[in-house]
Amino acid sequence: METIEYYINAFNTYLEKNVETKDPYQLYDPMVYIMGIGGKRIRPALTLMTTSLFDKDYKAALSAAMAIEVFHNFSLVHDDIMDEAPLRRGKETVHKKWDINTGILSGDAMLISSYQLLEHYEGKNFKNMVQLFSKTAIEVCEGQQYDMDFEIRDDVTLAEYLKMIEFKTAVLLAAAIKMGAMVAEASDEDQDLLYEFGRNLGIAFQLQDDYLDAFGNPETFGKQNGGDIIENKKTFLYLKTKELCNSDELKELDHLFSIKPADPTAKIRIVKDLFESSGAAKESKRAIADYTQMAFEQLDKLAISEEKKLNLRNFGKHLIHREH
Repeated sequence: METIEYYINAFNTYLEKNVETKDPYQLYDPMVYIMGIGGKRIRPALTLMTTSLFDKDYKAALSAAMAIEVFHNFSLVHDDIMDEAPLRRGKETVHKKWDINTGILSGDAMLISSYQLLEHYEGKNFKNMVQLFSKTAIEVCEGQQYDMDFEIRDDVTLAEYLKMIEFKTAVLLAAAIKMGAMVAEASDEDQDLLYEFGRNLGIAFQLQDDYLDAFGNPETFGKQNGGDIIENKKTFLYLKTKELCNSDELKELDHLFSIKPADPTAKIRIVKDLFESSGAAKESKRAIADYTQMAFEQLDKLAISEEKKLNLRNFGKHLIHREH
């Protein structure tokens, strides 16, 4: 079995050959731009890798992998508009480089294009892939809405937060993996096991991302330390701290998450201290480990050799033990 890097390179080669602009250029140039400014390409690479697990040529999954990546980038274009974000991957966002109307329309065209890519497949397989894709697409939208709702709510629960990150982040990773199994015509049981592997790993990934935002090394993580704290985001760490801290600490936490000081240094330090002293930081690491373990338990049940499972295990370990 080839490594994830092999499939990333294979997908990037395919992407470069198959993404090109055309008239009307104001519609298609932004699509080419967002697809070309980077990204780890993990999801499409997993689609290709999963197809190979079942002794099917990964090239048969290139259209499905492209559909996943185009959809992902469509969601980023619209997310950036909603967030009024000026930068994406260190470059100007589409709506800043062009304008908001162009961002909306080009994003819409990307969503439609992602469905068109699935027309490469036929019969029952096509129907099943479209059903999975549609289910995933609506869940991603629901996850985004939950995330927006949480910004103005003070009664968010841990269960609601976990559902939000499942829909906003984990289900697309899960769908990417299951798509590869669908292309390979794996058994329904193996398809479902791989979906659950991706879903649990995706939740663990987002929890790890939240943790690294507070406690990661800025030089390796690549983001400002405490960015979620500055923005008063209701992450697992915040919600668990509310659950575990005493009444005085709760008052302090509530106050700190109601303000946005010009210099957030003291706020970040105090909140991180509360995350640790309450035990929330430790509980966060435990939750990451638990979801990772649940993901690997799905791999144990797969009807393929241990050797073929190894690359998925190694990918999962890398994803969770990363520092960026």
